[in-house]
Amino acid sequence: MERLQKILSQAGVASRRASEKLMTDGRVSVNGTTVTELGTKADASRDDIRVDGSRIKIPERPLYLLLNKPRGYVTTRSDPQKRPTVIDLIKGVPEYVYPVGRLDYDSEGLLILTNDGDLAARLTHPRHGVPRVYEASVLGSPDEHDLKRLAKGVTIEGERTGPAEVVSLGPSRLRITVREGRNRQVRKMCDAIGHPVEQLRRVAIGPIRDPKLKTGYWRELTPQEVERLRRAAAS
Repeated sequence: MERLQKILSQAGVASRRASEKLMTDGRVSVNGTTVTELGTKADASRDDIRVDGSRIKIPERPLYLLLNKPRGYVTTRSDPQKRPTVIDLIKGVPEYVYPVGRLDYDSEGLLILTNDGDLAARLTHPRHGVPRVYEASVLGSPDEHDLKRLAKGVTIEGERTGPAEVVSLGPSRLRITVREGRNRQVRKMCDAIGHPVEQLRRVAIGPIRDPKLKTGYWRELTPQEVERLRRAAAS
């Protein structure tokens, strides 16, 4: 017997945190009974577990995809506004996978999709501090003082960001490494120093890089890459 939110996560329905919300919203049932108690346990091999009336299925194999997301795609499985989603870019993949973390509509770069809920949760939880590396083209030319402000942390929406690694790549280009997953964080950080982002690309997630992966294309991570990700998210 395992906690229901863990089973939902393992089934690729959502992360554990998102699965908990599904439960508290009354969208999960076990053997015909709606379950909202987060401590509830179940047996995935024997119990009839459903989300919104559809029975979940534990995947036969975990799947780990690396996508080079173009601009103009939403990092969700579906979008109420009917905009293109990253799922549209991986047609032909039979397994149910979902994106790990955020990469906003106007940004591009590396994105992991998986049905491994445990790893997804570790990669996105700020406690593990898995670094994300971005390259940004900004308006104007940030000076040394601006770079130090970014590195030390700036206040966005009333909350200070954690320390970042910031490298100038030229007069209007920056490489910024963050270990948090706040919504549109790098864009808001650059706004805070008066140099708004014009273009933003994520070039690394923890130890994972692939400069040869073309925009709009995807591939499976190798077992060695998955192991490196696990180690990066184990701290």
